[in-house]
Amino acid sequence: MSRFSCCHTFGRALLLGSLLLAILPGATPAQVSPATGSVLVVPRLTGPITLDGHVDEPAWDVVAPLSLVTHWPTFGAAPSERTEIRVAYDDGYIYVSCRCYAPPEAIFAASFQRDLNTLATDFLALGLDTYDDNASGVDFITSPTGSRSDGTMAGDTGEIDDTWNTFWDAEVTVTPEGWFSEMRIPFSSLRFQAVNGRVVMGLNVWRYLGKKNEMDLFPAIPPTWGFWSFNKSSQFQKVVFEDVETKRPIYVTPYALGGIGQSFDLNPDGTAYVRTDDPVTEFGGDVKLGIGDNLALDLTVNTDFAQVEADNVQVNLTRFSLFFPEKRQFFLERASLFNFDLGGSNVLFYSRRIGLQDGEAVRLLGGGRAVGRFGAWDVGLIDMQTARRPSDLSGQPVLPSENVGVVRLRRRVFNDFSTVGSLVTSRRGDDGTYNVALGFDSDVRLAENAYAELRWVQTFDNAIDGASPLTRARLRATVSSRAYTGFGYSAKIERAGRDYRPDLGFEQRSDFTVSGAKLWHGWRPERGSRLARHQVVVGSETFWRNADRTIETIESSASWEGALASGASLNGQVDLTHDDLREAFSLSDHVEVLPGAYTFIAAAASYDTPGGQPLRASVSAGGGAFYNGQRLTLGAKPTWVVSKYLTLSGSYEFNHIRFPDQAESFTAHVARLRIRAALNTRWSLSSLLQTNSAATAGLVNLRLRYNPREGSDFYLVIDQGFHTDRLADLPGRPFTSRRSLLAKYTYTFAL
Repeated sequence: MSRFSCCHTFGRALLLGSLLLAILPGATPAQVSPATGSVLVVPRLTGPITLDGHVDEPAWDVVAPLSLVTHWPTFGAAPSERTEIRVAYDDGYIYVSCRCYAPPEAIFAASFQRDLNTLATDFLALGLDTYDDNASGVDFITSPTGSRSDGTMAGDTGEIDDTWNTFWDAEVTVTPEGWFSEMRIPFSSLRFQAVNGRVVMGLNVWRYLGKKNEMDLFPAIPPTWGFWSFNKSSQFQKVVFEDVETKRPIYVTPYALGGIGQSFDLNPDGTAYVRTDDPVTEFGGDVKLGIGDNLALDLTVNTDFAQVEADNVQVNLTRFSLFFPEKRQFFLERASLFNFDLGGSNVLFYSRRIGLQDGEAVRLLGGGRAVGRFGAWDVGLIDMQTARRPSDLSGQPVLPSENVGVVRLRRRVFNDFSTVGSLVTSRRGDDGTYNVALGFDSDVRLAENAYAELRWVQTFDNAIDGASPLTRARLRATVSSRAYTGFGYSAKIERAGRDYRPDLGFEQRSDFTVSGAKLWHGWRPERGSRLARHQVVVGSETFWRNADRTIETIESSASWEGALASGASLNGQVDLTHDDLREAFSLSDHVEVLPGAYTFIAAAASYDTPGGQPLRASVSAGGGAFYNGQRLTLGAKPTWVVSKYLTLSGSYEFNHIRFPDQAESFTAHVARLRIRAALNTRWSLSSLLQTNSAATAGLVNLRLRYNPREGSDFYLVIDQGFHTDRLADLPGRPFTSRRSLLAKYTYTFAL
């Protein structure tokens, strides 16, 4: 047996993690806020709060409102509308209230939709860096309709991923004076580190006025780091909650699912398509345990993701695989902890490798996931078991049952903004196959906005014998400035060996070395300018083949991006590419890019209208050379908020590529129509229609959801794939390629 076989048994990895935790140091003391230079003690409520959105309890009146400043469109200005945001807590909850004064015509209430992701509405938000690590956090957002959005943020970018959901409540009332909101977040829905009942977090709050494109926030975070500056966790106000003694209920969420699936496959003789009916009846469930305040454990049995929305259709005009984001709830809590960035879309751990194979679902028998903080250490564990897939009609081999494991350790070093860590992934099949990846990473803050990053990964695979450590390794080193305004830079060097194979990762290229650099300068004009910010960026990177040290690709670009005070944005870019192809790659069944050395230039531009309008759009255009041909790209993404009950949005992308020397051309139309309807915050309907002319296929996804409270849901999901060119092959294809009708009910018990 291989000397690395210890990695196959994930229980041993769990034991190793337990031993490490036993010797970890204690918590680090609270640091002062970068934004204010102080630590704020959050007041404890002196009386009860009735969560009704009226903000009229005497307990609120003794809590001082936070001092807000304008972030957009003019940083540091006084808010245009009177706003009183208060934060307090009791034994079980953190409370936020807002008296958001405004005349009725100034209030924009876009939708009841859960996880509303748009600037086309008014918002009230609370951001919490719950572990006070300056690099992650959670957001809770409501609007004048009482809609609830929650999400996670990672890497101190401020960007919100709204696919994560947890237990919390919000109520809103609207009067002629404005809109008034109360939010209640259970401590049991958060993960944090308490020392003798004292909890330190980072905190920010903000109110967004959609029609004015105005954001008012506390603390006063400058827009130094671009669009998401307002939500940058390292700039949050440090706050203290005293005497926190929380209860950690056990959440048990069983589900029942029933329905039918139909597929239409070519028979073995190739003479006709045969329909196969597949009735579905499933039972399973999840358990969430709060093991103390700083560790969450999720267990799952017969895991199901039937309610997850379909991926957006994409057209691939490259020779590399496409990257799709994770949308499954089980993998989302503190997903940033498992992020091991290797540049671009490349990562060491890509959770969609679990339970998905070639775009098709693989049954998950069950498993567990734990994330937490112990002293200065972040800890994450995942262990999942997949089922064996039987042979299909074509006689393809069985997909083995696999055990998949991930161990993540990371801690702060030197200062509050630097970390070192390790990530191990393990994949073992019951047929004896295995793949293990061992990675180490560090992110070190050298100066206020200057960072150095280092990544090293070693992989081990049963199919690769005798390989040297260098050929099985992946290396990445970068230095960069992370500020948007002023002068900025980044430089990198990377190498991936011939036998580097991370089966649970995502990697576009293999056996390469790359070096590159970028320079930029950003400006934030004075008050009164039509530009809110703008930036110029130039950069280039070169890829070499390791085998013979020849250049494979050189990509150079120059771009300008600008954000207007109105909320609109404008971008332009010019790209110069040199690509030495040794193998052809296909754009379709009839068009391919031939081997050869190509140098070509192309340009693109886009414009987004202001977000705070019922009718808005994004348009783009691009063109130029494409290898030995010419390419034209056009795109449009309109959105119409018809009312708070109905929103229509869509997108259209047109690509036309012509190769005169080959007398060939390629045209792709990708269209998407999305309809979101809601009667209130409990009943909602989402439908998605997508077509892709290049694949001569389309998809309809319809989801009806009843959500009386968080954790209890009824879903009715209809999926239908269809062929847009039924006569492309013989025999003629049926209109329907596949369809399914599923009903799923979940109910959460708190024990």
